[in-house]
Amino acid sequence: MERTLSSGLFFGNTQATTPAALPQRVLANLLVWQKRIASRHQLARLDSRLLADAGITESQRYAELNKPFWR
Repeated sequence: MERTLSSGLFFGNTQATTPAALPQRVLANLLVWQKRIASRHQLARLDSRLLADAGITESQRYAELNKPFWR
């Protein structure tokens, strides 16, 4: 499962609050959401052996797969 770091484009960056920065923030959010969806699809395909190798329990996988894409 790929881990992503949040970018300054999302929250708290005062430079990205101009109206011109809005399309950039929207695009950045869409890309993060797309990465989350892809990584959760990969997580869903892992068998129990690979989950154990990654240190992920079935309950952790279930919790991650049931999150909405924006979280």
